[in-house]
Amino acid sequence: MAIVATTTPPMTASTARPLLWNDTRSGEAADQLVEELSGPAIWAQRIGVVPVASITAAKLRWLADHEPDHADATAACLPHDWLTWRLSGSSDIADLCTDRSDASGTGYYSAETDCYQTDLLELAFRGRAPAVPRVLGPRDSAGTTPQGAVLGPGAGDNAAAALGLGAGAGDCVVSLGTSGVVSAVGEAAPHDAEGLVAGFADATGHQLPLVCTLNGAPVLAAVAEMLGLDFDEFDRLALSAPAGADGLVLIPYFDGERSPNLPRAAGALHGMTTRNLNSANIARAAVEGLLSSMAYCIDKITGQGVDVERVILVGGGARSEAVRRIAPAVFNTAVYVPTPAEYVALGTARQAAWVLSGLETPPSWTVGVTTP
Repeated sequence: MAIVATTTPPMTASTARPLLWNDTRSGEAADQLVEELSGPAIWAQRIGVVPVASITAAKLRWLADHEPDHADATAACLPHDWLTWRLSGSSDIADLCTDRSDASGTGYYSAETDCYQTDLLELAFRGRAPAVPRVLGPRDSAGTTPQGAVLGPGAGDNAAAALGLGAGAGDCVVSLGTSGVVSAVGEAAPHDAEGLVAGFADATGHQLPLVCTLNGAPVLAAVAEMLGLDFDEFDRLALSAPAGADGLVLIPYFDGERSPNLPRAAGALHGMTTRNLNSANIARAAVEGLLSSMAYCIDKITGQGVDVERVILVGGGARSEAVRRIAPAVFNTAVYVPTPAEYVALGTARQAAWVLSGLETPPSWTVGVTTP
């Protein structure tokens, strides 16, 4: 989380390490917010998002309780909004703007109704009411820089990636980066009282139901390092083991977990015997465990009535041959693997072209394909 502050409070040890989205210190604050609104169902119904540690509302509650001076100085939230504001050269907080995708991750904006729920913002921030930016449409300009360059509305990373991939209705994007993210473009806005499927917006005017895990490709890196292997040898070993790793099961919750919401969890290796405990089975179990975590997320999205017809696998983890070859069996569907690229950056480039073109729909876009 980042803030636009009206003053510059003294730096403290705590603020030297600001709360990023994957910081679980705000887990207790999220639990408080759920309880204070009489349970998760009301959050899910009103905004499509139930607070967990990663949601902005939970970060604001943590800031209000642990650093009230900094909370008092907060004028607005989110790095995206601040960056666009600074690029415009404005010094007026009233000129702040954002897009639907980033606003939908705050915990006080409904992607379904396209409106803020400011009472939830004030609830989270202990009565404080920082500015909320104007929400732009997917092809609206955010103004210009002082030099005259046109500014696009911007987008959250997952929404930008979906735009760069050309994902449409029925597409489910599985991203294995630092975290694991499963999102699907569609019309249905989820209302998941369990809080796992977040009702986010995409960058084209549609919905982007999303499930995020704290554990992604670093699970594979950690296991490869523990085994003393480079990534090529790790892939070879994983593919040499049988499906199911002879009964060895790895739970990939190395850094706590968000989906399911277990911020204090740890990883585990189950089913060990004298016959199956070998490097090949451990490597296979790591790949299957990570992919099974993603399959769990896909099931949660389809359980909200979202149609999933195709899986698009991206991120650093998709560079693994073992991941690419094992994924179709775990997901029980065909898996499309685009050529590795910076799809978040490509999505913002496509958005820029859309804003400048004046077209009703995004400019046409194609991507390459990686074979297993």
